Amino acid sequence: MTSQMTPGVVAGRLSKEVIDENFADLHAPLDGHEAMVAADRCYFCHDAPCITACPTDIDIPLFIRQIASGTPEAAAKTILSQNILGGMCARVCPTETLCEEACVREAAEGKPVKIGELQRFATDVLMAADEHPFERAAATGKKIAVVGAGPAGLSCAHRLATKGHDVVVFDARAKAGGLNEYGIATYKSVDNFAAKEVDWLLKIGGITVEHGKSLGNGLTMSELNTDYDAVFLGIGLGGVNALRCDGEDKDGVLDAVDFIADLRQASDFGSVEIGRDVVVIGGGMTAVDAAVQAKLLGALNVSLVYRRGKDRMNASGFEQDLAASKGVRIITNASPRGVIGNGSVREIEFEYTDDDLNPTGEVFRLAADQVFKAIGQTLEGDDLPDVAGGKIQVTGAGRTSMDGVWAGGDCASGGEDLTVTAVAEGRDAAEDIHAALSA
Repeated sequence: MTSQMTPGVVAGRLSKEVIDENFADLHAPLDGHEAMVAADRCYFCHDAPCITACPTDIDIPLFIRQIASGTPEAAAKTILSQNILGGMCARVCPTETLCEEACVREAAEGKPVKIGELQRFATDVLMAADEHPFERAAATGKKIAVVGAGPAGLSCAHRLATKGHDVVVFDARAKAGGLNEYGIATYKSVDNFAAKEVDWLLKIGGITVEHGKSLGNGLTMSELNTDYDAVFLGIGLGGVNALRCDGEDKDGVLDAVDFIADLRQASDFGSVEIGRDVVVIGGGMTAVDAAVQAKLLGALNVSLVYRRGKDRMNASGFEQDLAASKGVRIITNASPRGVIGNGSVREIEFEYTDDDLNPTGEVFRLAADQVFKAIGQTLEGDDLPDVAGGKIQVTGAGRTSMDGVWAGGDCASGGEDLTVTAVAEGRDAAEDIHAALSA
C-alpha cells in the first residue's frame, strides 16, 4: 500500500478524503454578513493610498462603500471596469504587499481592511447572477489579433471588444486563461473558476478564440500584420531557465510550471504522482506553489532552496509563511552544484553562498526523488519585435518596435510579473490601440 513513506515517485500517498481537504479553497469566501462587517472597517479615504498601490487603479473605497450600502453588483462593476479579471485577482493577488499593505488600517493597527476578500465577494455575486455589466459599442469594422489568451491578452481583447472592434485571440493550449488556468496553485482557484471567468468575460461578444496556434505554429508576425489592423502580443514566457549544473538531465528533474499545470488539469488530484523527498529550487510564487502542493499531495519531505537570502525572495511573506505552515523546509543562500543518481535523481548537492552569491565552500546534499525547477522563465519566439533584457521592449502603453504591434504581460519589459499587472498592461494597450485606430 502506498504511503508517505513509500520511496520513489508514486500516486496515492494520501487518502481521497485528505487530498480533497488539502486542496479545498485556501480562503473561505465571505458571506453577506461578514462582508458588511469587513466593509465597515474602511475609512473611505479621500486620497486613498490603496488605489495608488493597485496596479489596475481600482477605486477601492468606492467599491467597499457600495458593498457597505448593500449593492455588491455595483461594487463589482466598479472593480471590473478597471480589472476585468477582478475575480481571479481577488484570489491570487499578493494583496498583502499591494493594496492591503498601503491600507491606513494596516499602518495604524497592523490589520488592514480585507480588500482582496471583499473584491472576491463582490465579483462572485455578479458572476453568480450570470450578468455581464458591459456592452459593445457600435461595430468599427476593425479587426485585431491577440496572441496569447492569458491575463494580458484577455484583458486587451475584452477592452477592444467594448470599443466595437472584432478580436481574434490565438492560444497554443486547449484552454484559454494562460497562467490563471495552468500556472496557479489549485487551492487558490477551486471549482474550475479560471475557466468560468473566461466564459463570463467572453459574454461581451466580438471575441473569437482559436486554440492550437502560436507564433511559429500556424502564425507568423508578417501574416498577422497583413491580415489585422493591429496585433497585441501577450505570449508570456514559455521557456524555463536551466540549473546550469551537472546531472540536471536526469529523470525526476522537472519544470515546476509543468507540475503545477498537470495538477491543475487533473480530474483526480490523488492520481498525480509525487516523490517522497521533493526539492524545489527557486524563491518566487511558482516555487512556493510547487512546494506547498507537493506537501499537500503527501510528499514526506519537501525542501525549497533559494540562492539568495529570505528577504530577497520574490514570494511574499504570506506565501513563505504558508509554505512553512504546511511543513515545507525553506533553505536560503544555497545554489545547486550537481544532481546525483544513476539515471534518476537520488540526491542533489548544494553549496552555501554569501549575499553576493559567492560560494563559501560549505557543501550539503538533500535526498531527492523529484526536483522541481522554478528559477524563472524565458521568452520564446522568432521574428519578434526588439527584445531587451530577455523581454519584448515596449514604450508607453505597450508599443513595440514594430508598427501596429503592441505587447504586454510577462513577455514585455516593464512591470512586475503579476496577474494584476498583466491585466493593467493589456487594458492600457487596448486603449492605445483604439486611439491609434481611431486617429
